[in-house]
Amino acid sequence: MNEFRHFINGEFLASASGQSFENRDPVDNSLIGPVYEGGEAEVAAAVEAAQLALKGPWGKLGQAQRSALLMKVADRIEARFEDFLTAECRDTGKPRSLASKIDIPRGAANFRAFAEVLANHPNETFRMDTPDGAGALNYGQRSPKGVIAVICPWNLPLLLLTFKVGPALACGNTVVVKPSEETPATATLLGEVMNECGVPPGVFNVVHGLGPGSAGEYLTRHPGINAITFTGETRTGEIIMKAASVGLRNISMECGGKNPALVFADCDLDKAVAGTLRSSFLNTGQVCLCTERVYVQRPIFDEFVARLAEGARALKPGLPADEHTDYGPLISLGHREKVLSYYELARAEGAEVHAGGGVPDMADALREGAWIEPTVWTGLSTDARAVREEIFGPCCHVHPFDEEDEAIALGNDTNYGLAATVWSENAARATRVAEALDVGIAWVNTWFLRDLRTAFGGAKQSGIGREGGIHGLEFYTELKNVCVKL
Repeated sequence: MNEFRHFINGEFLASASGQSFENRDPVDNSLIGPVYEGGEAEVAAAVEAAQLALKGPWGKLGQAQRSALLMKVADRIEARFEDFLTAECRDTGKPRSLASKIDIPRGAANFRAFAEVLANHPNETFRMDTPDGAGALNYGQRSPKGVIAVICPWNLPLLLLTFKVGPALACGNTVVVKPSEETPATATLLGEVMNECGVPPGVFNVVHGLGPGSAGEYLTRHPGINAITFTGETRTGEIIMKAASVGLRNISMECGGKNPALVFADCDLDKAVAGTLRSSFLNTGQVCLCTERVYVQRPIFDEFVARLAEGARALKPGLPADEHTDYGPLISLGHREKVLSYYELARAEGAEVHAGGGVPDMADALREGAWIEPTVWTGLSTDARAVREEIFGPCCHVHPFDEEDEAIALGNDTNYGLAATVWSENAARATRVAEALDVGIAWVNTWFLRDLRTAFGGAKQSGIGREGGIHGLEFYTELKNVCVKL
């Protein structure tokens, strides 16, 4: 896995142009290997292969046969657990202790869960009366939508790829995947697994590349793509929506977030602090669901800030394989420059820094990596850019509130609406507040706890549509009503 080729029609191929870009390890900025950059030729070949697979062996398989193949894929990911874990940690720099518990297990679980859910979901049926008294029967038939473009982010590469590919294939579609240019490894490795499990050529395709003027743009504009599913920045989502409007292709989008946590004075303070440390700093803050805005009721505000800052300062950066490592680097030096610019902006806007705010002092071998400190601020106004704009790094701003209605208003004071967390031991209050927040996911006294049968997605500028469980059926299939006169 030191060279990353496209996976098209069951074969690993270089680019016709010969162009490539570098994949670097964010831990020390060392070169992992070249990634071939896809252009129009590679996208066209992948789409054609996916179309032929739809008409050929894949399209002729029944639901039970597809589900059985996807179960084999899940089993094979688990059998090659160490290969996927090594590839994921090299690309992202995240601790093996994190990726081994979340990224790789969920990568396998996504195939297994969606194969089971969709195999056991019935279609709707309605009996109706007719004037002649004979009646009629209406039943729903779900057909695959076609060739799905799957555009994935770099923060949870395998998890979020399989969260889309799993239901897409379970529904009978074929896919062309464009992984992030920052994290090409596990998508490429998954091509090997597809071949090992006997998935027909053309069902799963991977084209590497960048966005504008590269594989991303050519994929979203290709007329042979029937639908596009995307996870990433809201600005990129807007560009994809414009491309999808030509031909009226369907879209599913999970975009940015500026997620709030609402911490009430009647919370379990130990759990609230520990939960907020996790929701703010897990994966170095590079999770779309992470908390960047924390609102704390005034009686516990000072203690909460002190304990959160103490916890942030205690987190240990280090090598992925070190069992004592609490967090890894950011995904790249470029992304670190962006996050550091917000650290500087927050100071300029009047923030008081309680923890972090810069770059940690790393050992010589790691100083070239994309390391950054977990950071806690207070003192910013509600209209400060550091409070309103998604930073996607290990940082949060803590702001006091007095009353419940004020907390709800503060939580909803954003253009985003992906997720929120409520900390309170009063069940009635916690439920009431969670239901009043304009988000797609609201957690009470927990965070990042996911049942794959439930709906996943965001409100406002955080996305369009829902994934998860049977909700993916609405995106990955076309529902036809068949009316039979009896």
